[in-house]
Amino acid sequence: MTDSSGGNRARHSATVLAVDAGNSKTDVAFVGADGSVLASNRGPGFQPQKAGVTAAIDALAATVAEAAARGGITGAVGHVSACLANADLPVEERQLTTVLHDRGWGRTTQVYNDTFAILRAGVDEPRGVAVVCGAGINCVGMLPDGRTARFPALGRISGDWGGGGGLADEALWHAARAEDGRGEPTALAAALPAHFGLDSVYALIEALHLGRVAAARRHEMAPVLFATSADGDPVARSLVHRQAEEVVAMATVALGRLGLLGEEAPVLLGGSVLAARHPELEGHIRELLAVRAPKAVAEVVTAAPVLGAALLGLDRIGAPPEAREALRLHYA
Repeated sequence: MTDSSGGNRARHSATVLAVDAGNSKTDVAFVGADGSVLASNRGPGFQPQKAGVTAAIDALAATVAEAAARGGITGAVGHVSACLANADLPVEERQLTTVLHDRGWGRTTQVYNDTFAILRAGVDEPRGVAVVCGAGINCVGMLPDGRTARFPALGRISGDWGGGGGLADEALWHAARAEDGRGEPTALAAALPAHFGLDSVYALIEALHLGRVAAARRHEMAPVLFATSADGDPVARSLVHRQAEEVVAMATVALGRLGLLGEEAPVLLGGSVLAARHPELEGHIRELLAVRAPKAVAEVVTAAPVLGAALLGLDRIGAPPEAREALRLHYA
């Protein structure tokens, strides 16, 4: 066997197979009981809602197989810890746990929503709350005794607001109404079409509707919104502040469910919108948390989510603290 750098590798047996499968990419890692990373690989995103569960698992299997080949990994691991996008409900986690376990990758298997990977990557023990604001928004919390707090996170039907996609839609909604006179003036009416090389919101609406601007590019409007807010536009700023309100609302509810509101506890912020660290958004989040959860400690997670999936696996097998520390050093 050869690894990704072309060198000869001995054949190994791993203790944990960690999987972090997001919408846009998948990272896998085979981890030893001592926290050493024996092999890793990156593959395409995990989208069972579009490709179908079988096709999505087949693509994941190819990523896992390539990592195993590179690292000379043989046989089943002790435990598979998989944090998967689109596993939003406990019933979906259970279903995917069964499907993955049937692949025979490990003697035991546990599927989590991928937000748990971000939370676990940012804490020394499985205790705290994470809010992820990427294309959408989600929040989870956990305690060392296994209790969790979570939301369905299915968009508007489950009471959610915001995320990159939601912010883009809100920005365009306000820009359209500003241009045609139904709403208050906003600099978004000029900034959004200009970003796409167009001269009016009407032209942008037409281009999106007719496919001349791909629907996948709608997310590009979120950074324009933040830039317009930073320039002082009241409408844009109101949307940024509402996003902060939604982040803090989720965090405080999750902290309360876990009995952590009255004690120091981490609130981890992750996902593309929060990781971008827009000063106004992050500042307002911290201001609101200081009032509603004064003992919460807010931090932006920069660690790779696959680290969180691996740590959840080491937690499950009862690995010693030194193993977790070795794993963190690998991903530092």
